[in-house]
Amino acid sequence: MGSLRLLKPYFVENRVAILVGALSLIVVDLLQLYIPRIVKNVVDDLTLYRASGRDLLFYALSILLITLIMAFFRYVWRRCLIGLSRTVEEGLRNRLFAHLQTLSDRWFGRVRPGDLMAHATNDIGSVRMAAGMGLVALIDAVVLGSAAVGFMAYINVRLTLYVLMPMVFIVFATRFFTRRMHHLYQAVQAAFTDLTEIVRERFAGIRIIKAYNREKASAEVFRQHSRELVGKQLQLVRITGAFFPLMMLFSNFSLAAVLYFGGHDAIAMVITPGDFVAFISYLAILT
Repeated sequence: MGSLRLLKPYFVENRVAILVGALSLIVVDLLQLYIPRIVKNVVDDLTLYRASGRDLLFYALSILLITLIMAFFRYVWRRCLIGLSRTVEEGLRNRLFAHLQTLSDRWFGRVRPGDLMAHATNDIGSVRMAAGMGLVALIDAVVLGSAAVGFMAYINVRLTLYVLMPMVFIVFATRFFTRRMHHLYQAVQAAFTDLTEIVRERFAGIRIIKAYNREKASAEVFRQHSRELVGKQLQLVRITGAFFPLMMLFSNFSLAAVLYFGGHDAIAMVITPGDFVAFISYLAILT
């Protein structure tokens, strides 16, 4: 909720750019969903030996035209939505810097500079990603995901149900892994804060360290905190590294279901070969 309150003024101020970017992204998604329909027609025409050279040229030019239109609208949504995230990042950094200048010496005595560095670097970067790619992912999930399932159901409802069964496990795996990733990300932030504070203290007290010949001890403390930060980062990487292959595993289960059941349906002419190829394309989009 705190992040939403921070982002709300920027969303209100840039609402026209957000609307244009969202509409452009939806146009790109819909055009992306139409390409498998063209491929379906090509495969069916080739299978029935009714495709002429002129037909193939028409299909190829159609895909080329759609690709060019997608490129234009993709530039528009990236300029509007990703550009918005950079605007948010700039605004938050300026607000943070301006606010820090108004605080008293007593406040800076209570708060560790390492915490301020973590807020000024990692935290604002995360908010930027949420305002940019997070918004894009949300629109894609709603529009592209639901439309892909709709096109798949239009081809064959039973085959769509077979495909969606392994996707249920992806939902549960996502809930488990994202909680672990969030917990480890907070641990990484805490380790980064400690390391930053250790470095600041050593630089501030460099004369005392040299006077009492504590260089080796200070270096060892820095080394220990560095190893702790690296260890937390590696734990986060292990969780992330396990999540995406697991997601692809369940997705490949869906692909295997399409190849087996969809292949049988294509042989029995329940669906056409073009429908079979288009179904695999929609599965890739959904994944």
